[in-house]
Amino acid sequence: MKNQLVAHSVNDLAGIAEKILTEFKDQRIFAVKGKMGAGKTTLIKAFCYHLGVEETVSSPTFALVNEYTTASGESVFHFDFYRIKKMEEVFDIGYEEYFYSDRYCFIEWPELVEGLLPEGFVTVDISVGENEERFFSVTAGK
Repeated sequence: MKNQLVAHSVNDLAGIAEKILTEFKDQRIFAVKGKMGAGKTTLIKAFCYHLGVEETVSSPTFALVNEYTTASGESVFHFDFYRIKKMEEVFDIGYEEYFYSDRYCFIEWPELVEGLLPEGFVTVDISVGENEERFFSVTAGK
């Protein structure tokens, strides 16, 4: 299954996040791809707020993973693998406990760990248009 959505401004992201999470309601792993500055973290913020996260969502660039809690007490995990130098770093954080926890996992720079992702993850590929609009190509499955 493949979808393409367009955001003409940051105000469109809440609706896009809702559409993606509703359409892929049974999936928990979301691999968010895009060039630097494409809006990966901004989209993940929209996902988290849609899920009821009330705390500030920011990229875990140096920590590799941030954990947020929804209003109902559910954990949501946000990964940023941009700075990993060795796969051992991913093993050291215990990635399996997160990826197989049945909790939402939103992953920036997933191409650096793609071989570790569970089957059936959702890929959200963000590209930037000529007028700074964002195109979201959403694909389920591996």
